[in-house]
Amino acid sequence: MFTTPQEAEQAFYQALRQADLALMMRVWADDEDIVCIHPGGVRVAGHVAVHDAWQQIFNNGPVVINPVQPLIMSSVMSSVHVLIEQITVKMAQGPKTANCYATNVFHKGRSGWKMVMHHASHAPQDVDILGLEDRPDTLH
Repeated sequence: MFTTPQEAEQAFYQALRQADLALMMRVWADDEDIVCIHPGGVRVAGHVAVHDAWQQIFNNGPVVINPVQPLIMSSVMSSVHVLIEQITVKMAQGPKTANCYATNVFHKGRSGWKMVMHHASHAPQDVDILGLEDRPDTLH
């Protein structure tokens, strides 16, 4: 049981780094109202479909991923995390890093905090990882 959304998110990224399907599915809510969208992929909805999508990814081994710059918006029963994922892949020329924007949504239920949505999309390679350029300083 995850007692905070941050704990659930940490387990999500640990599952990716270890290609641990059992841990990955413990992070996700058990209902059919869950959605996962991978960069350039189709919308995957429902527990079985999400399980099968992660199984396909993990068949290729662990995913080297570093989540950075989280923006967290929480309420009593839900939490939305918008962040940058730095993904490192092995290439013939050596490791290469790509960036994705990700949105992770968590809901609190009887069994603690669970993920109900993960949506990742390509981000520019030169996104300012350490700066604050993607955080507006004025509200319009």
